[in-house]
Amino acid sequence: MGETMQAMVLTGHGDMGRLVWRTDVPRPDPGPGEVLIRVGACGLNATDVNTRIGWYSRAATAGVDAAAGSAGLADIAMETGTWTGKPIPFPLIQGADTVGRIVAVGAGVDAARVGERVLVDPWLLGAGDWLNPANAPYYGTDCDGGFAQYSVIRAANAHAIETDLPDAELATLPCGLTTADNLVGKTAPRPGETVVVAGASGGVGTLAVQLAHASGARVIGLAAPAKADRLRALGCDAVVDSRAPDLAERIRAAAGGPVEAAIDVIGGAVFAGLIGALRQGGRYAASGALGGPVVQFDLRDLIYKDLRLMGATIVPPGNMARLVRMVERGQVRPQLAATYPLRELHAAQRAFLDKAHVGSIVVVP
Repeated sequence: MGETMQAMVLTGHGDMGRLVWRTDVPRPDPGPGEVLIRVGACGLNATDVNTRIGWYSRAATAGVDAAAGSAGLADIAMETGTWTGKPIPFPLIQGADTVGRIVAVGAGVDAARVGERVLVDPWLLGAGDWLNPANAPYYGTDCDGGFAQYSVIRAANAHAIETDLPDAELATLPCGLTTADNLVGKTAPRPGETVVVAGASGGVGTLAVQLAHASGARVIGLAAPAKADRLRALGCDAVVDSRAPDLAERIRAAAGGPVEAAIDVIGGAVFAGLIGALRQGGRYAASGALGGPVVQFDLRDLIYKDLRLMGATIVPPGNMARLVRMVERGQVRPQLAATYPLRELHAAQRAFLDKAHVGSIVVVP
């Protein structure tokens, strides 16, 4: 290991030009209770783009399309550019979905962990109230992440994993799988019920489809028709075009009636269709709003249909350890859409924003 490393560094809110490729970044050293990981691969997710363009700011009211994701948003205040409202510690190395091997440990960490292959849990939850955002910093946003050759993480967040899956496939999982598990846990589909998954072809969606299917529920996926065969292979019983103007009716027709649960990572125009498709006492959970964060909502739907609407952001402690065991047992199939060299992160993010893929896109140092 040299004293410097290659990394893609985010220098501020804005367009892709804010992501700067550097070969002289000081290599971090693990502090007490930490480990140093040689990064094998790191996945892309919406948080990377949202943070770069400042979309979490309340000043942003539209969705994130390819144009906005590339060019950034105007007039975004630095102090409001994250979902917690805290300023970003620029310069920042992003990347929450990291897999690699431990190459050094800090004080208090067993030296026998050197050489372990690990998957990173990006939620750095503290003791106490884990739902307090101040107690739930996020790897790759509140501290440097995995878009680099090396990365430091708290030892407890580096989960040893034993599997023949390649690094690039494992790197599709940390953010996507923990988020999907949180969404499925919130909506709690039971055997025989029907759950509709909006954004079913993305990194979170493809995993939510698998988890909901494994629960014994029927799954309706919302996605472009060209992606239907792939989604059926993952567990969708039917696929509905998310752009259909009569979305609620299309969902109900595919399900044979109203549905018990809806999982949403899209928001925007899709929201009304999901609410309209829910049965009396239905459950809705959302973790994203790339289609638009501001929606029109008739409170009578909530009141007189006895609905439960839930957000799903901070993942409960202990989830990652359980999910790693599921991956080792082959109960979850990673969906790798494409792999790019880290230095080509701009091209990787453009492909991510085009949304022509199924699954997740990964970069390799």
